[in-house]
Amino acid sequence: MIAGRSQEQLKNLVKDVTDAVSKNTGAPAEHVHVILSEMATNRYSVGGVLKSDEK
Repeated sequence: MIAGRSQEQLKNLVKDVTDAVSKNTGAPAEHVHVILSEMATNRYSVGGVLKSDEK
């Protein structure tokens, strides 16, 4: 995902993802690993256009 979310948003995201995986698979939360991959807008494109070039 594109970088720029607050630490609080990231904390909430990983908590919600962990809860959903645990609920839907039965895996204990302590066995769920979430890896966030953030990219700068000049390193991410959609349809051949860099996000940094969008208006």
